Amino acid sequence: MNPFLIIVYTLSITSLLCLIRVILGPTHYDRLLAVNLMIFKITAIIATLAVYYNRHVYFDVALVYAILGYISVIAISKYLTGRELHK
Repeated sequence: MNPFLIIVYTLSITSLLCLIRVILGPTHYDRLLAVNLMIFKITAIIATLAVYYNRHVYFDVALVYAILGYISVIAISKYLTGRELHK
């Protein structure tokens, strides 16, 4: 089996474990941390598949996904602390 596919399968399984933490997490902060970890892992999956398929446009998709994930985690964390999003 190809090493790239082993990496993708491993990251997919651990992303599913993070999804379980998002659903069953005891606090909002545990869920937020799991979402942040899932965003990182899915970005790594997209980048690995970009190398495997030799498609450079997937790197742009991974970059946009990482940026939107970062902004969403910041927005959710500000919402959970009770601060406004704009100041």
